[in-house]
Amino acid sequence: MPERGEHYFSATPRAGSRTDTVRVRLDDVELDLTTDTGVFSHGRLDAGTRVLLAQAPMPRIRGDILDLGCGYGPIALTFASRRKRTKVWAVDVNERALHLVRLNAGAAARGNVVAAAPDEVPEEVRFAAIYSNPPIRIGKAALHELLQRWLSRLLPGGTAVLVVHKHLGSDSLAKWLTEQGFPTTRLVSERGYRLLQVESHR
Repeated sequence: MPERGEHYFSATPRAGSRTDTVRVRLDDVELDLTTDTGVFSHGRLDAGTRVLLAQAPMPRIRGDILDLGCGYGPIALTFASRRKRTKVWAVDVNERALHLVRLNAGAAARGNVVAAAPDEVPEEVRFAAIYSNPPIRIGKAALHELLQRWLSRLLPGGTAVLVVHKHLGSDSLAKWLTEQGFPTTRLVSERGYRLLQVESHR
């Protein structure tokens, strides 16, 4: 577990390294991914992420894909496997998470994955699709700032799919996103998790 007062969204986790392997088994993708302490959902595939991977639609248009808050990379690696010729950006502030994504991309021979800290993504890059199990626990103000920053980089016709549990404010988040000019609808509700589809800014 992270040290007291430390979170998986810390840039440099202080928790001692203890790696484990997570098996991702979907109808169309099989991956064995290395995880570590100090990274979101260490040692397991988060239930919300599993709902997203199983239920989220593929991008409507061509272009780069963003996994926002990538952790050890289950979303990025899954979509990179589904779209082998598409560049998939795996973005996280957690340096240990980015190291794991690079390790997992190499093991899976997914050369189309680019692991990067937020400020390492060139400003001109735009996305056909964004997929995210967003870091709700960073707080509402920080979450809103994060989402506005990246959703504004969707290409026209692009969409984002976010997975948020109903007890963590999925419905109020959907309302807020729509009010900000990002029309948002609920695609799926499963085990309390909502998949929210967010349209590009209008």
